[in-house]
Amino acid sequence: MVLDKVKDRGLVLLGCGKMGSALLEGWLKQGVPPGAVWVIEPNPSDWLCTTGVRINETLPGAPAIVLLAVKPQMMGAALPQVTALGGKDTLFLSIAAGTTIASFEATFGAATPLIRAMPNTPAAVGRGITAICGNARASEADLALAEALLSAVGQVVRLAGEHQMDAVTAVSGSGPAYVFHLIEALAAAGEAEGLPADLAMQLARATVCGAGELAHQAPESASQLRINVTSPGGTTAAALAVLMDVETGFPPLLRRAVKAAADRGRELGK
Repeated sequence: MVLDKVKDRGLVLLGCGKMGSALLEGWLKQGVPPGAVWVIEPNPSDWLCTTGVRINETLPGAPAIVLLAVKPQMMGAALPQVTALGGKDTLFLSIAAGTTIASFEATFGAATPLIRAMPNTPAAVGRGITAICGNARASEADLALAEALLSAVGQVVRLAGEHQMDAVTAVSGSGPAYVFHLIEALAAAGEAEGLPADLAMQLARATVCGAGELAHQAPESASQLRINVTSPGGTTAAALAVLMDVETGFPPLLRRAVKAAADRGRELGK
């Protein structure tokens, strides 16, 4: 199995915040032995201390993989703790937004297999989606190992290259925030139409969550699901006439929002 390499050689997790904890929980459920996991975390949570993993202990000399799960602004201070593991066949997998493969190659050396990943926050409930791409040194086996580990918290897709990562960040990385704001806005609109605030929020949350689950399970496309809900001349059609306006509706608004996020990602990567 792909994860046998982790069981034999070990896994190092640098940083164990929300995303790192979600991944670790998924790995342990998949059968990765706690004793095969080394975690470097200056402020370990109570939960982490109950898992049986090795916390802030001396690292193995050649682990199968080092997963970099610290925030980008903390990367410079954290990387020296694992720099000595570079330049060998240990795979480095980063889930830090905006930090390029080239910057990691400058730290660990171009001979180090490196994979950059962009997960999203629904990983916390096992419904995330992560996009990955690797450097020239990353093999098919390395990509398969990354997929196996990241699939613990949801779907995994491979990119044609790192040039697609800023767009992925803008769509799925930042996307959950857009959906959360949709819930806020939908509830506020319901309140404006006379609903009590708590009821409007309950309706908005349940509607978005339910529609998302229907989109996940149904074989139809999103467009067909929209059509299925829309009776000609009805209330939904009246609302969609506003939301689908080519100049002021969702399509141009989301294009501007996604472009702003992608542009910011490119700036952060420089």
